[in-house]
Amino acid sequence: MNSILSNKTVRSIVDFLGIALGALTAAFAIEEFLVPCTILDGGVVGIAIMINNLSGIPLGILTVVLNIPFLFIGSRKMGRMFIVKSVFGMSVFSVFLELFSSFASATDEYLLAVSFGGVILGAGVGVVIRFGGCLDGTETVAIMLNKKFRFPVGKSVLIFNIMIFSAAGFLFGFDRAMYSLLTYFITSKVLDLVENGMEQAKAAMIITNDAKEISDKIYRNLGRTVTIMEGEGLVSGKKVVLYCVLTRFEIHELRNIINSIDSSAFIAVSDVSEIIGNHIKQVNIPKSDEELEE
Repeated sequence: MNSILSNKTVRSIVDFLGIALGALTAAFAIEEFLVPCTILDGGVVGIAIMINNLSGIPLGILTVVLNIPFLFIGSRKMGRMFIVKSVFGMSVFSVFLELFSSFASATDEYLLAVSFGGVILGAGVGVVIRFGGCLDGTETVAIMLNKKFRFPVGKSVLIFNIMIFSAAGFLFGFDRAMYSLLTYFITSKVLDLVENGMEQAKAAMIITNDAKEISDKIYRNLGRTVTIMEGEGLVSGKKVVLYCVLTRFEIHELRNIINSIDSSAFIAVSDVSEIIGNHIKQVNIPKSDEELEE
């Protein structure tokens, strides 16, 4: 028991350190490359940059204030740990935005700012997401839309950002909007490399001795149905194999679920290039064991 608690504590510490590192990296990209050239990031940060340019209110403060409503909306739907990690990531992000704002800008060349800013920002955001956090409230809403309506996360974020960049075009000139859109695409591609797909589905195959408990918890926590198969290992003998399809945002929670029940389970996660059929997501998730049995 102590060993399990110790491993869980170590994983949590690693997660928060990873989120802090990613938030620091993203803040550096925004303050040293994008803000000096009036190039916007997407989402809440993009809105904050516009307000900062128009009013002079510190970017770090704006980022926190604008993210609060999104976190409040997602607090009852996204899970406590996701919200805790997101609040932590956004707080670290805001602090470093203020620290880096006093530094000299890395470059005044727009193409260099777009290229290097986009790459560094994508790497930072990708690291935050990889460790189970989030820096932008619009991503939280996008994930909620995906959970409830199966609307792709990437498309939701793209729609939000197109509206933000259009507003930036009217306020600062359409050349800035085009630079911002180019930065967004570079950021997305780098994020893809860090996190293996913006919205690509994943297939998880789990070999375990606690199939019933794990499949029930996956169903309750993630709303994902699980296919249960019988297997036999060459050395270990008969085993139960679980198969489920989920998104990259849910991989981290899947690991936590499995490790909390069977730390010796074998997990193989692979990309899914295409999904045919719609029996992927259970929307009405049971809240108790009694409901599950019904």
